[in-house]
Amino acid sequence: MPPNGEASNGRGNSGEIGAGGDSNKAHFVFIPLMFQGHLIPTVDTALMVASHGAVATVVVTPSYAARVRRTVDLATAARTSPSSPVDVRVVDIPLDPAVAGVHDNIDRITPEFGRGYFRALALQREPLERHLRAGAAGGGAPYPTCVVSDACLPWTTELAASLGVPRLCFFSMCAFCVLCQHNVERYNSFDGVATDVSVVVPGLGEDMRIEVTRAETPGFFRNPGWEDYGDAMERALAEADGIVMNTFVEMEPEFVAGYAAARGMKVWTIGPVSLYHQETISLAARGKTTAIDADECLQWLDSKEPNSVVYVSFGTIAHADPKQVVELGLGLEASGHPFIWVVKNVEIYGETISDFLQDLEARIDGRGLIIRGWAPQVMILSHAATGGFVTHCGWNSILEAITAGVPVVTWPHFTDQFLNQKMAVEVLGIGVSVGVNEPVVFRTDNKNIVVSRVVVEKAVRSILDRGEEGEERRRRARVLAEKARAAVQEDGSSRNNMLDLVSSFKGE
Repeated sequence: MPPNGEASNGRGNSGEIGAGGDSNKAHFVFIPLMFQGHLIPTVDTALMVASHGAVATVVVTPSYAARVRRTVDLATAARTSPSSPVDVRVVDIPLDPAVAGVHDNIDRITPEFGRGYFRALALQREPLERHLRAGAAGGGAPYPTCVVSDACLPWTTELAASLGVPRLCFFSMCAFCVLCQHNVERYNSFDGVATDVSVVVPGLGEDMRIEVTRAETPGFFRNPGWEDYGDAMERALAEADGIVMNTFVEMEPEFVAGYAAARGMKVWTIGPVSLYHQETISLAARGKTTAIDADECLQWLDSKEPNSVVYVSFGTIAHADPKQVVELGLGLEASGHPFIWVVKNVEIYGETISDFLQDLEARIDGRGLIIRGWAPQVMILSHAATGGFVTHCGWNSILEAITAGVPVVTWPHFTDQFLNQKMAVEVLGIGVSVGVNEPVVFRTDNKNIVVSRVVVEKAVRSILDRGEEGEERRRRARVLAEKARAAVQEDGSSRNNMLDLVSSFKGE
């Protein structure tokens, strides 16, 4: 996509619009990476472009199809009027189990099968292209006018080229994060620098001094054995026709402009995309089926004072060492504050942790709510009783906290989460760190980094503190929430960018 945003709408040799298709509509084909932090905002973005008159197709593997269809159905039912239908289609393309490693559900793919899983994803290209061409030829859908693929899926470059349409990269990350990572690599900042020595990220502006270590800026797919995939991702990103990003320009204008300039391409900031969901039923449907009834969760929150509850969740991928589970639980108990703690995949820990959680529940009956499995996160964060969020710093989670006006305790585990921590703590001033500065996931030495119960207790007390520092963090969070909501309203920056995105890729 050229910087002026003018879109080409080329067609492949078999790309005629079917008789039933609408050649004036943009048709975005969204191809997400099926980690929840990538998949959820991609589906939200598909719903958003469809609500502005485009057709959206979301491509998933069969394990995710029912989940995504449920989200789409409930969200569109809550928003759609007969005069303005929202057209979102879900297409499931199976993976070759011999290549993927037994299963197509990323939650069940063990690390030794990781490369096989990504190779299997790349093999989706040909069956997906056949499906899209057949749909257009048969009149079932307009021919695609744009492919929007997760930045982590370089094979989609070939798909878009074969279809003869532009390809946009979707980032479920903030501009600050990707600009820091880009500039560190672009300027070879760590050449000749010892492993544990920090450097200043170049190119962020004279007044912005951010120091990082190698561990905090590992690069995308730069861990051992994945370097070739990281190179392919960088080439695909450099060849993209533009970038779609789940952020809003008012929060980080200098970083959005800096990344657009560094890449030499247009960046559409269209977030926070979670704000598409306004109804409780729609909020609760995002992602997996929740392990708690939405009404039960709301009743528990309704019984608490405003800004008194701390919500604790570390996303889908991170699974704490058993010792860490115990320290976290005891720290939450010692804080004296009400809390909701999401513990996923409890079965992997065995009876010892299961017994610990049961004993803890008995001791904090009524003050703590332990959810074993997936939780309706946005709904919880949006409740008036929630006053803080202990998070792994996935950008999805950070942005959802910002949208709700909730300050955060930052506890990063791997990859971009360390830069997101710096965004929350050092740039935006809405966070308190527990002090973790090296990854605990995807390590080769199996090192466990345990944050003590004392640190957990102190962090929770700090984020809910009524003193001057705590109030200032809450004030900043509330201001950001107001800006986030304004961005998606009439004449807001993200809404205008969304309208521009849809109009730029309309059919001929």
